[in-house]
Amino acid sequence: MKFYIVNLGCKVNAYESMVISDELVNSGYIKGSIDDADIYIVNTCFVTNVAENKSFQMIRKVIRKNHKLVIVCGCLPQIEHERVLKMDGVDIVLGNKDKSKIVDYINNYKEKTSKIYNLENVEFEDMQLNNFDKTRAFVKIQDGCNNFCSYCIIPYTRGGLRSKDKDLVLKEVNTLVSNSHKEIVLTGIHTGNYGDETYSFADLLNDLIKVNNLKRIRISSIEATEVNKRVLEVFKKSDILVDHMHIPLQSGSDKILKLMNRKYDKKYFIDKINEIRKIRPSISITTDVIVGFPGETESDFLESIDTIKKIGFTKIHVFPYSPRKGTLASTFKDQIDEVVKKERCHKLLELSKELELSYYNKFIGSKLTFIPEVYKDNYLIGHTGNYLQIKALGDKKLLNEIVEVEIIKIEYPYCIANVIDK
Repeated sequence: MKFYIVNLGCKVNAYESMVISDELVNSGYIKGSIDDADIYIVNTCFVTNVAENKSFQMIRKVIRKNHKLVIVCGCLPQIEHERVLKMDGVDIVLGNKDKSKIVDYINNYKEKTSKIYNLENVEFEDMQLNNFDKTRAFVKIQDGCNNFCSYCIIPYTRGGLRSKDKDLVLKEVNTLVSNSHKEIVLTGIHTGNYGDETYSFADLLNDLIKVNNLKRIRISSIEATEVNKRVLEVFKKSDILVDHMHIPLQSGSDKILKLMNRKYDKKYFIDKINEIRKIRPSISITTDVIVGFPGETESDFLESIDTIKKIGFTKIHVFPYSPRKGTLASTFKDQIDEVVKKERCHKLLELSKELELSYYNKFIGSKLTFIPEVYKDNYLIGHTGNYLQIKALGDKKLLNEIVEVEIIKIEYPYCIANVIDK
């Protein structure tokens, strides 16, 4: 039988979808297309209203194609399992546990099935990958979040903090590297909160930089409060950790940060970025910002812009605030008009492009290495360690290899470069 997986949402979901695919292939199932699959799996997202709507739209689209078996899993059914279960055409409904056991659910399927766990105190669900579809291989090391930011539904969809055993992480990374993956992206819901009192995230980084033939380690996202002295020590001593960090700001207004129940103020955040840049002066720091949070005045928004400019991010991922039922912020007064949210999003996206171009331009004439991930129209396309997107004329045989280039000009979103022959 043929299967097809559509993945919606974050890097953690992408990793889990790859695990599901591996499990099916290893059990004799065949990868199909969106049109010819017998089994269709929708791994959903619920982080915003847009993500929720996209997930439901995809489920309906799948149902209309009359696949033999439709499975819905992920964050949407973890919260809205009754709504999903009632949809005619959906056969198996799972939340964010047992994704690695989908083969068992398929093989034992007899009638409509729903299995949703309370995720408050579950163990980490061990998953292993031997290969990843992309040059950069994701490794999920952690799940869940205990922060309960006032706007965020994730603690309810993903449950409490739990981490992968260090030996399993190291085994998986070694396997991926032996299968020619040169870059590992550490992913999780709250990645920097990996581990416990006896073995921390910094300890894991220290062990990973010793893996033979691993060229790059990238952290998918980390909170400013988790970039502690021990983590910075690893950055100081090893360039295997790339010159890029994604650190969510969410707001540059102290008033809004407090309403969001974030664990820092803007001074703390700015001081932390300055501390990082003392170690890595050319580091690319990207971020997330939510606009239109309840009570965000024009003055608060302008304060955010001022903070963002002071920090000098490389790129901003901008999200209009989306009320999530069950979160504290959804009950707040002074909800912001959608038109105002769109205007503020537009302004921040314009600023993001300005900041990105400013960062790119600093590297014209510089020699850097990148890993080509795509070959198109005689061009190699991929990323440097500091996440510049490179486009260079070159031989297809250089795909997935470490290639040295000189950046000659910027054609947004690319840095145009020449391959340096050795």
